[in-house]
Amino acid sequence: MRYFLDTEFNGFGGDLISLALVPEYGDQDFYVSLPLPADIHPWVEKNVIPYLRFVPPGVDHDLNRIDAARHLEAYLASDRDPVIIADWPDDLAHFCLLLTTGPGEIIDLNGLRLELINGAGFSAAANSRMPHNALHDAHALKDFYLGSFV
Repeated sequence: MRYFLDTEFNGFGGDLISLALVPEYGDQDFYVSLPLPADIHPWVEKNVIPYLRFVPPGVDHDLNRIDAARHLEAYLASDRDPVIIADWPDDLAHFCLLLTTGPGEIIDLNGLRLELINGAGFSAAANSRMPHNALHDAHALKDFYLGSFV
């Protein structure tokens, strides 16, 4: 199955703040937020933090990286060939970093594929129901992709 990925992070090259995956079919979204860093980039403070918790009830907040990775492992466990689609390289980089749980250790996966699409014409800020919230932005990416590439 294809999953649409978005992340929020603390400025260019900054720590992961939240990560969302939205499946192509069904309504079993994945969302985690990690503890906030001590120093938050001013743009992130203004544009991301106010919307961080605007997600459906029952999602996991403020997980450490290992627990977030384990939640991701459980989420993808039943999919033998997940395809992760993103429109920005940093999203894929943060996703891949979350797969690692220690030196030489990754979560248990059957494998996966990554796809970086050309998002020309897509703007999460313009198309998301709640811009700069990873879950809402991942839904907007899914809508864009399915309307443009399928």
